[in-house]
Amino acid sequence: MTAPIIDFHVHTVYYEQYNSSAIEWIKNNHGEEKWDKIFSLYQDPAHFCTYLQECGIDYAVILAELSPAATGICSNEYVLKFCQGHSSLIPFASINPFFSVDMGSELLRLIDKGFRGLKMYPTYQHFYPNDNTLYPLYAQAERLQIPVMFHTGSSVFRGARLKYGDPLFFDDVAVDFPELNIILVHGGRGFWYDRAFFLSRLHNNVYLEVAGLPPQKLLSYFPELERIADKVLFGSDWPGLSDLKNNIKAIRELSISEEAKEKILGGNAAKLLKIDF
Repeated sequence: MTAPIIDFHVHTVYYEQYNSSAIEWIKNNHGEEKWDKIFSLYQDPAHFCTYLQECGIDYAVILAELSPAATGICSNEYVLKFCQGHSSLIPFASINPFFSVDMGSELLRLIDKGFRGLKMYPTYQHFYPNDNTLYPLYAQAERLQIPVMFHTGSSVFRGARLKYGDPLFFDDVAVDFPELNIILVHGGRGFWYDRAFFLSRLHNNVYLEVAGLPPQKLLSYFPELERIADKVLFGSDWPGLSDLKNNIKAIRELSISEEAKEKILGGNAAKLLKIDF
């Protein structure tokens, strides 16, 4: 059976707080009039699920975000409500290390509520991923066997601090938590493509996610992409990206095997998310 198409990186259009540089970038990317229509229509999860189906996407990981210093806030509660009753929408929680005293307990609470994974934003939340104060959180995620996504690489938003986005920090985490599935979001974008690629090849538990990268350029950024086809995840970073169909089409046109394309577009994600196909 063919693997499902899974977009591993989707944001909601509605945030309780949008910081100015984030909303300005989105409006400029789409055009303000088009963005107003997208914002109005896709606050309804039923309409959004229809849109995903029209684009050929079977499942989408929907991300909460607690990053008031950079992009804004989309609460865990909102994401959980948005996904409720829609089997194609998979909620991922957000934990900000500066908001939680006991991150391990907070993660357990969120997973018990129905979240399927966790997204962390080092460049927006201003922490080093290998800081040992985060180790109780990683230990809990490892026990729960949920994937943890981390923003790596560059960002255009004011308030982001790029020094926290170096993939090399995840070498410590991967060694200390060998059963924790670590996802390097944006593949080390800009500065560190080589580091992200090498770490995903070196460590069994490290995956390379390519959201926010022009898919037609993936073989320029990662010339040996097919060598790690078992470790690569497709993601769009929607609504930052406006054309999901063309994003998928561009991956299908890459000069790699059909088997590798199927793994990247959903096969690998399905295994991480425990989706049968």
